Amino acid sequence: MKTLFLLNVTAITPHGLQPNHTIQIQDGRITAVLPNENVHELPADVEIFDACGAYAAPGFIDLHIHGYAGHGPENASADDLLAMSAALAKQGVCAFCPTLYCGTEEEMAHILRATVGAFGRETGAKMLGYHLEGPFISPQKPGVMKPQDILAPSVDVLARLYEAAQGKICSMTLAPERPGMEPVIAFCREHRILMQAGHTNATYEEFLAATRQGITHATHLFNAMSPFNHRAPGAAGAVLLHPQISCEIIADGVHVHPDVVRFLGRIKPPQQIALVTDALKPTGQEKGPFYANGEEVILDGGVWKRKADKVIAGSALTMLKGVQNLVRFGFTLAQAAACAAAVPARLLGLNTRGQVAPGMRADLTLFDKDFHLQAVFINGERK
Repeated sequence: MKTLFLLNVTAITPHGLQPNHTIQIQDGRITAVLPNENVHELPADVEIFDACGAYAAPGFIDLHIHGYAGHGPENASADDLLAMSAALAKQGVCAFCPTLYCGTEEEMAHILRATVGAFGRETGAKMLGYHLEGPFISPQKPGVMKPQDILAPSVDVLARLYEAAQGKICSMTLAPERPGMEPVIAFCREHRILMQAGHTNATYEEFLAATRQGITHATHLFNAMSPFNHRAPGAAGAVLLHPQISCEIIADGVHVHPDVVRFLGRIKPPQQIALVTDALKPTGQEKGPFYANGEEVILDGGVWKRKADKVIAGSALTMLKGVQNLVRFGFTLAQAAACAAAVPARLLGLNTRGQVAPGMRADLTLFDKDFHLQAVFINGERK
C-alpha cells in the first residue's frame, strides 16, 4: 500500500486554515490531517513531499468549461479531450465537466459520440460528465449562442443526446420558462442530471415555480438571464433572494463587477456559490489565431471577444485565478476554496471529493501566498 506524506502544509479544511500540518495519503485517499508535531519518525519506504508552507486546498472542480489550451469538446476528438484533461491538471484542476455549446441535435450528438471514449482514460483531471449548455435555452437570452441552434424543449431530443453520451451527462443548462419543459425536467430528475437555469428570460415567479420542480441551481449568475429590478426581480433576483437556490459565478471581474461579487458573498451563503471559469478553448493557448465555437476571438480586457464585432464571447479565467479573485473580492480563503471544490462536489453528489479531510480522495491543489501553483495531486499522484 503506497503511503505519501505532504509535510508542512497550511491545510484548507472544513474547519478552516490549519497551518503547520501534515496530510497523510494512502492508496489515493487522505487518511489523516494532523499537526506537524504529531508526526514522528517516518518509515523509510514512504514518499515525502515538503510543501514548505504552501496552502493545500481541495482539488478544484470546474463544472462549466468549454476548453483549455486549444483543446475542447468542440474539436470532436476523444484524444483532444484527453489533452484538455492533462492541460487542466497542470493548472490545479482535478475534475471538470466538459461543456458543449448550444448546437443542433446532430452537431451535439456528433460531438458526444466522438468524445465519449475519453472517459475513464484520463491521465489528468477527471471528467465527471458533460455539461450541455442548451439546446433548450431562451431565444431572448442567447448570449453568444447561435440563435438558429436553439430548440424547443423535447424529451426525445434529450434522450437521443443522452444515448449518444452513453449516459455521461451530469448537468444541463435550460430556460425553465419555455413551454413544454416539464418532460425534460422529469427526464433530468430520473437520470440525476443537475438542472441549471441559464440563458433564461424567466420572470421571478416563473423561476420560483421551477424551483418547486427541482431546478435550484443557476448558470453563470447575472449573465444571460433576466436581471434584478426593484419591480421585476427576474431570475437573478430569485437567486439572490432565496438561499435554497445555488449558482455559478464567473469571478474574472469582467463578467460580473467585483463589487457585485462582493455583494453576492454578503447576501448568499458561500456554500451555495460555485466558482466556474466558463473558459473558452483558446484560454491558455500561446499562439493564435484563436477560435471558439467556430468563430475567431481575440483576448481583450481579460476576456475573449468575437473579432468580428468585439462582443464578449467568454472567459479566459482559470480556477486558481478565480480563487484569488474571490479573496480579492471579499471572500475568505476557506470560502473561496470551498466555492472551487466543496460546492461543486456537493452539487453533483460527489461525497468523497471537495474537502481536505480523512476519507476523501487525495485530490489536492497546492499554491503559495501569492497564488502561484506549487503542486497538484490527483488521487494521490502528483501531476
